[in-house]
Amino acid sequence: MNVMGDKATLFETGRFVQPSGEEPTRDEAAEAAEEARRRLQAAAGDVEAMSVLGAMLLRRGDLDGAEPQLRAATAAGDRAAANNLGVLLHQRGYPEEAAGWWRIAAVAGSAAAAHALGRHHRERGDEPAAEYWLRQSAEQGHALGAYALADLLEHRGDTAAGRWMRAAAERGHREAAYRLARALDRRPVTDEGETGGDNGIGAEAAAGAMETEEAEQWYRQAAARGHRRAALHLGAILERRGELKEAGRWYLTSAKDGEARAACALGFLLRDAGDTESAAVWWLRAAQDGDGNAANALGALHAERGETQTAERWYRAAMDAGDDNGAYNLGLLCADQGRTAQAEQWYRRAAYAGHREAANALAILLLQGSDPTGAEPWFSKAAEAGSVDAAFNLGILYAGRGEERVALRWYERAAAAGHTEAALQVGIARLRDGDEAAAERHLRCAAGGGSPEAAYRLAAVLDARRPTVSEHELGESSLNVKTECEEWYERAASQGHRRAQVRVGMLAAARGDVVEAARWYRAAAEAGSRNGAFNLGLLLAREGSEPEAAVWWERAVDAGHGRAALRLALVYARRGELAVGQQWADRAVALGPAEVAERAGRLRDALREELSA
Repeated sequence: MNVMGDKATLFETGRFVQPSGEEPTRDEAAEAAEEARRRLQAAAGDVEAMSVLGAMLLRRGDLDGAEPQLRAATAAGDRAAANNLGVLLHQRGYPEEAAGWWRIAAVAGSAAAAHALGRHHRERGDEPAAEYWLRQSAEQGHALGAYALADLLEHRGDTAAGRWMRAAAERGHREAAYRLARALDRRPVTDEGETGGDNGIGAEAAAGAMETEEAEQWYRQAAARGHRRAALHLGAILERRGELKEAGRWYLTSAKDGEARAACALGFLLRDAGDTESAAVWWLRAAQDGDGNAANALGALHAERGETQTAERWYRAAMDAGDDNGAYNLGLLCADQGRTAQAEQWYRRAAYAGHREAANALAILLLQGSDPTGAEPWFSKAAEAGSVDAAFNLGILYAGRGEERVALRWYERAAAAGHTEAALQVGIARLRDGDEAAAERHLRCAAGGGSPEAAYRLAAVLDARRPTVSEHELGESSLNVKTECEEWYERAASQGHRRAQVRVGMLAAARGDVVEAARWYRAAAEAGSRNGAFNLGLLLAREGSEPEAAVWWERAVDAGHGRAALRLALVYARRGELAVGQQWADRAVALGPAEVAERAGRLRDALREELSA
């Protein structure tokens, strides 16, 4: 039982009662007049006046003045006086005597005394007696009695605890309202999407949603009564829902009451709204109260400004507050500065503490330092802890060793968690195995995640399925309507994928859209695509711009394109520059492929004969 040493505690525990139900007033003059009136009535033998006067003096802290009044009223059978006498004796350090008076008041029907007596027994380890008296208090509608009974039953694991916690909350007990909200908030809500939409599970999900809504209402009630943690959780619910203004108001309320986590959350809201200066003020307040997350946020803010020493100081503060992100962020800071040894040290500290991303970063650092043996266990530890990047990196590590099956297993794990590049690798592997359906599924995931390579490969898979259509079957409508594979080609091309750009150019050329074809060929060629340069040359030659075409063919030849060399040989042969044509024919023979080399060889021999004639 908390020692009832101050006025606030007396009121909050409910052990201190005024039998007439009168509220204490802050008007000192009126209170003095009331006290004088009560003294006169008490002196005349008025039992209620003695009880009220004793309560007034007890509230003021005048124990010596209160005790005779309360004893006199108690002797006359006033149960409120007996309860308050118990409070007084408890304050004087006589808990057993206090319990005796509480028992007298409780037997006489005082709910407050039954509550006090129940707590007295619980603190002495007598739970059966505690439950008996707390239940007496709770059943009389006493909010504190209901809460204390719920707390006792919850500690014991009794399912009836929830009923009494709810009863206390309904009677205005703010801590009960908060704890009831937390209990509702923590209940698992079944995901209907994972169950195939079973009706029973759907009903469970609906019930879960109702519980979440009810939890919010209890948070509101507790927060409205000044419960700072309830205000924090209410703010979090509203923030998740996107109601940022109201969330900010509750965070502010909680932060002003001293809740560091609310101050930190308010800082993030302000930062996201573009007010970094105000965010820093609240982060500073939270960090000074020991919030590691706020200290990390301050560190990141100063790091962005280039103030690395201040950033490091705050990261260390986060670490001192027990936040492993501090060590991880120190590692990132050192790595950015090229301080590899220090980065490894901080990554190790965070990784040993169970920070999965630090373990992944440490493994990457070791891998970059040519220590794949040291990197592998850290990748594994991070991946097993749920790091998607680490699972993907393990795939790369095993693929580099030629252990394709193990690599695929890790790629699949990362892909299942939404890793775009991992999905691409799984798609490529499934294509290699001939499982086109699985390949398409993974390629779609990767392409949807923004991978241009996946978009190109998906387009190629869809393209290969298209039936060949003869020219006389191609009506105007079919030429103008883009297929899905063309859309994927275009998406990859717009992301800078060179082969996709060439393919889009070819499709445009097939539609007769020379301008569009030239645009895509040029984009690919300028990005270094030899096929793009070659096709652009063909397009320009057809349009009568052979000199410009020759420029692009030369660029294609420099990139190893044999057909471009053959084209140049033919151009120079037609011009009569046989020696130059022979040189380009030699290049075409060297570059191939076989068909081109054979044609180039015949042309070279013909030019040689012409030159020697």
